[in-house]
Amino acid sequence: MMDYSAYEFLQVDVAARVATVTINRPQHSNAVNAALHHEFEQIWLDLAEDRDVNAILLTGAGKTFSIGGDITSRDKPNKSKGRGGRRIVMADGRRVIENILDVEQPIVAAINGDALGFAANVALLCDITVAAETAKLADTHVALGAVAGDGGAVIWPLLIGPNRAKEFLMLGDSITGADAARIGLVNYALPTDQVLPKARELAQRLADGPTWAIRWSKLAVNKWLKQQANLIMNAGLAYEALTLTTQDHKEAVKAMVERRKPNFIRATK
Repeated sequence: MMDYSAYEFLQVDVAARVATVTINRPQHSNAVNAALHHEFEQIWLDLAEDRDVNAILLTGAGKTFSIGGDITSRDKPNKSKGRGGRRIVMADGRRVIENILDVEQPIVAAINGDALGFAANVALLCDITVAAETAKLADTHVALGAVAGDGGAVIWPLLIGPNRAKEFLMLGDSITGADAARIGLVNYALPTDQVLPKARELAQRLADGPTWAIRWSKLAVNKWLKQQANLIMNAGLAYEALTLTTQDHKEAVKAMVERRKPNFIRATK
């Protein structure tokens, strides 16, 4: 049996061939700090090697799936004792997306509450998504003066088309789970108390089904997603890295800490 005890912020429970992976920083609304980001890189590699796992269920502890990147802790020393003892670099974002798309077992996301930024993109890259009707989903990079480089520019256009995706990515607006299901951004939208049971039901059906037919059907479709990721990720991450050096980004982070509306620079040309 695979040992997942080294994970600090991802809780992994395996039963009946289903691995339930819970984002476990509820006291911080499951915000993704450096340690958790690195765990998101590694977990898919470990699950892919686990012969006891035929399906994966991803969810968040508490009332939130995850509010995305933990901006307030970004410049603080990383005291993690687990896998995440180094700072995040742009290549790490690409590895998370590549590893999600490479794992053969099907992944069901139970979006039990708000899923924002990086976390929203991780959820949407899962194979089947079940969202709470009232959950808010958004790629919020632009609100921080940053490009949606870590997966948003890949998965949102594939799910809802380029123009709708650009509206969300350029404005940073959120959408409820109910509306997300209506436009095809997620598979199901249900009352909050029904999200995890439905996701478990789907994950168990996948775990109990014909293993190779299910896995290879997934991998065949993911060839399309990987082609788009290969086309977009390097450029998206490069643009994101550039925006992290701008005054707009610095102002957005400062405004967030000071709990006020940012005063972005209005470009004249």
